[in-house]
Amino acid sequence: MSKPDYPVTPAIRFLRTHKINFQPCLYPYVEHGGTSVPAQHFGVDEHAVVKTIVLQDDKKRGLICIMHGDKHISTRNLARELGMKHIEPTTPEQANKWTGYLVGGTSPFGTKTNLPIYVEESIYELPTIYINGGKRGFLVAIKPQDLAALNPTSVHVATE
Repeated sequence: MSKPDYPVTPAIRFLRTHKINFQPCLYPYVEHGGTSVPAQHFGVDEHAVVKTIVLQDDKKRGLICIMHGDKHISTRNLARELGMKHIEPTTPEQANKWTGYLVGGTSPFGTKTNLPIYVEESIYELPTIYINGGKRGFLVAIKPQDLAALNPTSVHVATE
């Protein structure tokens, strides 16, 4: 078996273990480029390039929210939906500690710590999503229904 021409990250191992079909998508990473860079590179709508955001609640417990690339997370609405007082983004250092991934390369698959996962419900309406494969400049194209392997909770917290 020949070596793949893409990185074999913990996320890729997770996808393989769970028998999730994926298409590797490499692109030139741009610091602070966000989801618009890969969307332009692959010629897809930024709405289908989803981001993995690591957050923390008022007790400093971690959680992950998966959101459309062209939307933002209303942390106020997320806290309200989850019955919490406050939710905020965590520091890049804490995100790295919990997930094992660098910011810009964070995947919800194969994280070091088993964090609760929340998915913007409208993501499931897309035919294909592009989500981080565990390394900067590396996405995987999957069916949104394959996120079920993460046992996520659907939320409605997107803002413009």
